[in-house]
Amino acid sequence: MNVTEKLAVLADAAKYDASCASSGAAKRDSLKSGGIGSTGGMGICHSYTPDGRCVSLLKILLTNFCIFDCVYCVNRVSSNVRRARFSTDEVVRLTLDFYRRNYIEGLFLSSGIIRSGDYTMEQLVEVARSLREDHRFGGYIHLKTIPDAAPELLAAAGKYADRLSINVELPTQAGLDALAPEKNLQKIRGAMGEVRWRIEDGKAARKAVRRGSAKPPRFAPAGQSTQMIIGADAADDRSVLQSSANLYGNYQLRRVYYSAFSPIPDASPRLPLVAPPLAREHRLYQADWLLRFYGFDVDEIAPAGTGTGMLDLDIDPKLAWALRHPERFPVDVNQAPREMLLRVPGLGTRNVVRIVQSRRSGGLRVADLARLRAPMAKVLPFVQLLDHHPGRHLDDPVRLRARLAPPPRQAGLFG
Repeated sequence: MNVTEKLAVLADAAKYDASCASSGAAKRDSLKSGGIGSTGGMGICHSYTPDGRCVSLLKILLTNFCIFDCVYCVNRVSSNVRRARFSTDEVVRLTLDFYRRNYIEGLFLSSGIIRSGDYTMEQLVEVARSLREDHRFGGYIHLKTIPDAAPELLAAAGKYADRLSINVELPTQAGLDALAPEKNLQKIRGAMGEVRWRIEDGKAARKAVRRGSAKPPRFAPAGQSTQMIIGADAADDRSVLQSSANLYGNYQLRRVYYSAFSPIPDASPRLPLVAPPLAREHRLYQADWLLRFYGFDVDEIAPAGTGTGMLDLDIDPKLAWALRHPERFPVDVNQAPREMLLRVPGLGTRNVVRIVQSRRSGGLRVADLARLRAPMAKVLPFVQLLDHHPGRHLDDPVRLRARLAPPPRQAGLFG
């Protein structure tokens, strides 16, 4: 099998992993060093999907051979798929060639487990080492790490890679026991803890260096991330968000990525026959942002004991919270603290900053809010301004919800 054929197989096999955004990488340019590549500036082709995924990376597997039998994975050992394997030199050459042609800004490299976790991790690290040391590659590198790999291999991976990620795959151990029996949530989180410790230790070591002295290299400067598959098991959205909140709090993850389960060839009868609605993945991303940037907790976004534990697919989770709590509104835009402004449907973090800055020079009116390009139809029922009061709109949340929810769309006749 030639390299082009391998690329077709192993790029397609990597498409199920969503955790490949390059945000957070340190600025680095190799012009002065005589090497190749940078993490920003001219020659970098950034392309992001609406949920923040970066698609300007060479995203491949080292191999789709795997000794594990995860039911939801198309590359599982029992799957009847075409197999391929790159050598480490082939991955290095592909990365450099694609970069020189301005197709990519870096490399996202994962792999099936071959022989053992340590052996596989050694191969991944060798690719990153060769790019950095042999070719002085300054572009972005993201390595998918193996949870049961030796600590010294994790240390080496963080030395060369901008970001490391270890996929938790499913939000609960019960889900893993049912669909991925070789994987253990405790072991996965142990590896995440090792990475977090090394990142923090590296930052402390750099701060301790005296001015003018050479600083030690950063360890995974873009942090670590993970991915959860949504809809392959019975976990509800509340369980997913509880797991994410735990990961953010305990391991300082940069991102948790959510990937809606896709039916795979030769699937097990234990898997759903159809994929979950993509709107579910979208709502989880919105809820994730509320956790990280808007001061919400899981109980506010997906309250316990109030239904199925699933997010409303028709409206965004912030609007859903506001409609459950009409007593918290209207918010006086000219007086309310930043924390409460962040809870107004339609107001994002940037607009809240602008509002707080603008009201120092005088009271705000509807026209001032409109100039911020806020979605006025969504915002106005929940705020009070010098020339606006929502009146009795909040007295009937059901009617308000019907007005703000997008109208149902007629399905097409052929799909």
